[in-house]
Amino acid sequence: MRFLDGDDGDDPVLSVVNLIDVFLVITGILMVQTVANPLNPFSEDSVTVIENPGTPEMRITIKDGRELTRYEANGEIGEGQGIRAGTTYRLDDGRMIYVPEE
Repeated sequence: MRFLDGDDGDDPVLSVVNLIDVFLVITGILMVQTVANPLNPFSEDSVTVIENPGTPEMRITIKDGRELTRYEANGEIGEGQGIRAGTTYRLDDGRMIYVPEE
């Protein structure tokens, strides 16, 4: 009858069961975070994420289906190649009109 009167606080198996419970909770939290992430690899949506907007360290990540494209700012404004294609005018009501050059 000694086993019926024993203290359960000294049982090492109970601490292992508690650790398993903690790991299950952590796994559940990580799964919820993965699903809530806009760049989730399992979603098929198109998403644009802008990190640090307006700073020299700005990054733009575009997810289109399963394809990820990342653009990083280099701190320079107006750099690149190309030619002028036309002029844009803003009307008094806020609309924009583009006039191509010939």
